Amino acid sequence: MQSKQNFLSFYLIILSFTFLPFSGLLAQESVGQIRGHVYDIATGEPIIFANVVIDGTNYGENTDESGLFTLTGVPVGSYDLRVSYIGYEDQVTPIEVSSRKINYYKVEIAAGGVQLGVVDISAERQQAKTEVRISKIQVSQKQIKALPSTGGDADIVQYLQILPGVISTGDQGGQLYIRGGSPVQNKILLDGLTIYNPFHSIGFYSAFETELIRNVDVLTGGFNAEYGGRISAVVNINTREGNKKRLAGQVSVSPFMAKAIIEAPLTKPGSGGDLTMILTSKRSLIGSTSKSLYSYAAEVDSIGLPFGFQDTYGKISYVTSNGSKFNFFGFNFDDQYKNPLVSEIEWNNKGGGLTFDLLPNASALTLDGIIGYTQYEVGIVETEGDPRSSLIREYDLGLDFKYLTNEASIKYGVDIKSIKTIFDFTNPFGLKLSEEQNTTEISGFLSYRRAWDNLVIEPGFRLQYYASLSEFYPEPRLGIKWNITDKTRLKVGAGYYSQNIISTSNERDVVNLFNGFLTGPEKQFQDLNGDPVTSKLQKARHLLAGIEQDVSSSLQINVEAYVKDFFQLVVINRNKTSPGQADFTTETGQAYGIDFSAKYEIPKWYFWATYSYGFVNRFDGEQTFPTVFDRRHNANFLATYSLGAKNDILLSLRWNLGSGFPFTKTQAFYDNIPFREGPNTAYETDNQDRVGIIYSDTRNGGRLPYYHRLDLSAQKTFYLNDRFNVEVVASVTNAYDRANIFYFDRIKYDRVNQLPIMPSVSAKFNF
Repeated sequence: MQSKQNFLSFYLIILSFTFLPFSGLLAQESVGQIRGHVYDIATGEPIIFANVVIDGTNYGENTDESGLFTLTGVPVGSYDLRVSYIGYEDQVTPIEVSSRKINYYKVEIAAGGVQLGVVDISAERQQAKTEVRISKIQVSQKQIKALPSTGGDADIVQYLQILPGVISTGDQGGQLYIRGGSPVQNKILLDGLTIYNPFHSIGFYSAFETELIRNVDVLTGGFNAEYGGRISAVVNINTREGNKKRLAGQVSVSPFMAKAIIEAPLTKPGSGGDLTMILTSKRSLIGSTSKSLYSYAAEVDSIGLPFGFQDTYGKISYVTSNGSKFNFFGFNFDDQYKNPLVSEIEWNNKGGGLTFDLLPNASALTLDGIIGYTQYEVGIVETEGDPRSSLIREYDLGLDFKYLTNEASIKYGVDIKSIKTIFDFTNPFGLKLSEEQNTTEISGFLSYRRAWDNLVIEPGFRLQYYASLSEFYPEPRLGIKWNITDKTRLKVGAGYYSQNIISTSNERDVVNLFNGFLTGPEKQFQDLNGDPVTSKLQKARHLLAGIEQDVSSSLQINVEAYVKDFFQLVVINRNKTSPGQADFTTETGQAYGIDFSAKYEIPKWYFWATYSYGFVNRFDGEQTFPTVFDRRHNANFLATYSLGAKNDILLSLRWNLGSGFPFTKTQAFYDNIPFREGPNTAYETDNQDRVGIIYSDTRNGGRLPYYHRLDLSAQKTFYLNDRFNVEVVASVTNAYDRANIFYFDRIKYDRVNQLPIMPSVSAKFNF
């Protein structure tokens, strides 16, 4: 109780000192502040990174991910506010700047000619100069849809795989590993809620609907104090509101899945606030279509491709006349992998909540918040071995405050999570591990960003309190960018990170379809040196440095080096051989490497190339070994070309090359007699054809072959009128039919490959 009181006292002090600098700002009579949103006039969608300037002054900035802009310290008076964005007509709006009041303006812009004004840098380029953006990549829906997609269905999981530092372990049951962090060490957020397993068993698809995505922030390391609870990376996905102007939607079908989207305003446009809804549902078809469409699937013991999923997401949004927003949303994601020769797995993600962004008329502070819950449940039944199951449920209450000026911003907030986990598992020695845990996490953060002409600094501090472990953990963070010239920028980042969630997955194999979770153990156990563990958290520290170079207005290059020191990892003790041994132990690890990326963009053409050189290892107290996702070399190349009078044809190419993953070699086999009857077991006759495996003493000492794959796609849009069009996509996955290994059955001595060449055609009807 005393520790909780200390935490609350600390946080109240932070809030008090944060408010003090702002107490007199609005009292200045000679200056004022304006803010507003920029929207597409046809759909009501926010315009991200639009240029907003006050004509005849030096006051200006870019809109954020929700289309919001804020201009502070503007002298009182009447002005013209100019909004410009490539592909849209300039919009000029008369405005009034008043003292002691924040005036709000809603600006709608219409699609038109390409702007040829005096501003010769894009909003994205300007943002690069005023934000550190260490290891941060922003992904738009347009970028995702430009990637060659399996079955013609673009998906964020396919796009994440072409980002520097991101490793995928396969087309089937693959997971994403980000700069040396395993999936449990990466936080995946959907509208602020944690999604514990967002990727379906067939590795091409996630649970997220691409047509609903507004923007994605991928933070591969060194992220600031706004994010916590994970020690490697963050992927933050935000969805859009429904169409504010009219009824709209999409129906699509491909050999892999079918989906439908419906969206509409629920109030009359222009009546003050905007109330909208959007609903989407998709269902896989590949389990039914694979045997008739693909000879490969028909040859796999008449099973076909045993994947199935169904995802549903819905949102109701209300945007007030002053720009404040309220979103009520819910989701249900199901997945099944049913292969009687290997295993049967079913998992479910479900949840929902309320998010809100408040823009008070009389305050320079803005408030964002979330109230919601998310639950993930998974079960597996294997042909050999006992069933396993896992459940994690999380309730979340978070409040974030933000204050912006033209040169600086301050953010602070508090977050409270209540987490429940249930896990049942039987290890290879027949000992059952059964855990049920409840815990509460409370965190507070404070971050500051200040930009000068040549320097940007972003210090931050986060304090995590883990109630079940009665442990505070301070997490200082820092980011710095130095604009050496107008085209060359250096950046560095560092920070401490912690988490209380551990994975129950078995990392002996590269491909792992069962992903369970636990919170940190409350029972006492020993570290890898045999000493009692004093802190039961997983902990890491990051150090990153990089350079951004604008070679020309069309070509940008980014180089980043990183080190992640996982100086304490809590893992399940899979070598437990007797009931008296602890269920958990610790490991340490490191991830380090360098990432290169280059982007070249001109009208009609877009090129994106990346190369990553990295090392990931662990130390378990006996030996240092590479992890099963330690890919030394990884390269990606993406090219797109638009043609046609309306750019209604899009050709895309994507090629990936990756060096082989490590694996533990087989040393010998033996008759595995379980001795279920104890000493009275008839071991002479009771072997039941059970084969045991003796693995090599050198963990992950072997390497699989190189992986490489070429994907192609061609998309044609037929415009029937201004509200109805049809998109037809022809695509080929693994165009030259590379035989990439999926897994190797050690007992049968049989190699199973990833998906072969798979052509497909899809159609999308948009209205």
